[in-house]
Amino acid sequence: MADQSIPEARAPRTPKAASKAASKAGSKAAPEAAPTAASKGEAPLNAGAGDDASRAGVLSRRRLLGTAGATGLVLGAAGGAVGYAARPAEATPLASLGAGQVMFHGKHQPGILQGLQARGHLVAFDLAAGAGRKEAAALLRRWSETARRLMAGEAAQQDDTDVARDAGPSSLTITFGFGFGFFARTGLEKQRPVALDPLPDFSSDQLDKARSNGDLWVQIGADDALVAFHALRAIQKDAGKAAKVRWQMNGFNRSPGATSSPMTARNLMGQMDGTRNPKPAEADFDRRIFVPQSGSKDPAWMANGSYAVVRRIRMLLDDWEQLSVKAQEEVIGRRKADGAPLSGGTETTEMDLEKTDKAGNLVVPINAHARITRPDQNGGAAMLRRPFSYHDGIGADGVPDAGLLFVCWQADPLRGFVTVQRKLDRGDALSKYIRHESSGLFAVPGGAAEGEYVGQRLLEG
Repeated sequence: MADQSIPEARAPRTPKAASKAASKAGSKAAPEAAPTAASKGEAPLNAGAGDDASRAGVLSRRRLLGTAGATGLVLGAAGGAVGYAARPAEATPLASLGAGQVMFHGKHQPGILQGLQARGHLVAFDLAAGAGRKEAAALLRRWSETARRLMAGEAAQQDDTDVARDAGPSSLTITFGFGFGFFARTGLEKQRPVALDPLPDFSSDQLDKARSNGDLWVQIGADDALVAFHALRAIQKDAGKAAKVRWQMNGFNRSPGATSSPMTARNLMGQMDGTRNPKPAEADFDRRIFVPQSGSKDPAWMANGSYAVVRRIRMLLDDWEQLSVKAQEEVIGRRKADGAPLSGGTETTEMDLEKTDKAGNLVVPINAHARITRPDQNGGAAMLRRPFSYHDGIGADGVPDAGLLFVCWQADPLRGFVTVQRKLDRGDALSKYIRHESSGLFAVPGGAAEGEYVGQRLLEG
């Protein structure tokens, strides 16, 4: 699923000249790495050795994995728990988790096809007063260069904070998008896609306008919290006087390797979240998720791009947790333990919507979330969901401010998110236990080619 490759060796981030030497190491990539976390899915809520490096003392990936394997054998022989408790783990330059690298340049921007990442930051900016097309182009040029460097495991070009010093790329992705207001601010109204028209109002919305929309949107994800924060600070600093932060949200997912084998993620309600996500291997995947290069009503600069709908969905966990497991399963339409449909089988078994129990009642309730969100119940509407969970503390009343940073991708938000959300608005059993608190829609152009910056075909076209 990912344009993800792992260098045979890569020096950790180091400032200034050291990072330049490190960037030359490991330019040859190993074969594509399998995603570390499954992003298969059902609609979540309401709608995751170069010589230079060797001389620098960095273990090659092959040597590192060999060392790790040998260590595991020793610990196993000695009794693993005892071995770990006896002394802290010795530091190694790059574990396999830190060595994961996603390429910045490509057909699509990074952060869409990759599996769920352990840590994420979503941030929206508004262009500063007086900033226009020229300033926006310079900003996207800076941001793209910073993204390219950080995703390669290098230090930021200027004033690196050293927050991610010693860390590898950690599968860092940085994704950029444009909001509705961006086009008026830059005099590019004629290039604004019709698909970017504001989302309609939904009856379940309780939106905070201050935490919604924005001229520019940035999504950051990584398998390490410090690497993700380092990127967030670099992007914020690069904005300079051209743009100011409108809102920012922090999210997380299960860490890669936390389960014995890759599996569908769970959300903060304890439910498997993502079972029926469309998969790149499906014949119509690109048509549903990405804007085609030709034959589209979208402007040419959106070719190979996608539209991101971003929603902060608060989970009313105190109410949800009062339900029995059986009642929770009936709300969702799937078993909590393994994600299998209530009609029987395993997680991937096709749901039998007509199956009834001995009393003649539908086994999957008519208002179950999983029933309502099925593409075949919505004219084939589909979205690629790639969310993060969030927890922003506990209020004075003891109620947690927690839920889902819902991010979904589609070629046409009207046929994707809006179609499904309208139906959910009319009778989803889950609606009683969630609250939509912020919203945004962003046009995310295709990936930047070598020598280009993201959005260049729009800003210089």
